[in-house]
Amino acid sequence: MKNELVVKDNALINASYNLEVTEQRLILLAIIHARETGNGISSDSKLEIHASDYAKRFGVSNDGAYTALKNAVLNLFDRQFSFREVDKKGNIGTVKSRWVSRIKYIDDSATLEVTFAPDVVPLITRLEMHFTSYQLKQVSQLTSKYAIRLYELLIAWREVGKVPKINLADFREKIGLDDDEYPAMSDFKKRVLEPSIKQINLHTDITVTYEQHKVGRSISGFSFKFKQKKQSKIENNLNQKRDPNTPDFFIKLTDSQRHLFAKRLSEMPDMMKYSEGNESYQQFAIRIADMLLDPKKFKQFYPSLKKAGFEGSIN
Repeated sequence: MKNELVVKDNALINASYNLEVTEQRLILLAIIHARETGNGISSDSKLEIHASDYAKRFGVSNDGAYTALKNAVLNLFDRQFSFREVDKKGNIGTVKSRWVSRIKYIDDSATLEVTFAPDVVPLITRLEMHFTSYQLKQVSQLTSKYAIRLYELLIAWREVGKVPKINLADFREKIGLDDDEYPAMSDFKKRVLEPSIKQINLHTDITVTYEQHKVGRSISGFSFKFKQKKQSKIENNLNQKRDPNTPDFFIKLTDSQRHLFAKRLSEMPDMMKYSEGNESYQQFAIRIADMLLDPKKFKQFYPSLKKAGFEGSIN
């Protein structure tokens, strides 16, 4: 799988919604396709998702992919989410929106055609202030819809590695639980929280622990800590086979380091030749972070990385 970045405005990361696993996966693929157009998208843009693409990325059968795309036509159009929005006067309001304004399944080509709703488009394209990004492969093996949402909520705090206390009601809402779903804390922990953490620890690039907070005898919320995992055996094998001219420190950059240096590089004059069109510094930084996963690009950017404070050296 390529190192495709899923990029969302933090308003969308912190939004409240309830999507099934297949629906979340389709939204993530559509976001990636929106980024890869290179020309930006509008609320009229039609993004295509092929069943074969879905099957390959998420390790399901072709029949399973066909079913996922067909069911999306029935369900995804009706899905809604809510998020907080600050207007020009500083007033905070709650917006309710659909995810898509149009959706179409083409049986002959096993293709889903998606048009994002007007409120969604700026949340995945105009990343002028705060955004969160991660590689699609990190959630591709998560089979719990709650695990995917929890991973996104955690990774938004990647720079500090911990999430301060989240009120229980807010937490339930953000991961997509209705009031009547697992109201007993024992069921919530057994069916939602602990299985999600187990999946994240097993299948993603971070290891998570949580702490529960109480008011009296009642649990009032949770806080989380997480660490970046060490280099995997698979990455070690790739590391041993790579070009001997590739710097040894290339694959040792953590996600937080990669995004930190990408932000610095995006603001350096000698990097402007790599920018595209009218993209913002933030959008340029996202692309640089993606390019830093490529050993050749890493070596190409090495002089600028040194200027940006990188202390590694090429052997």
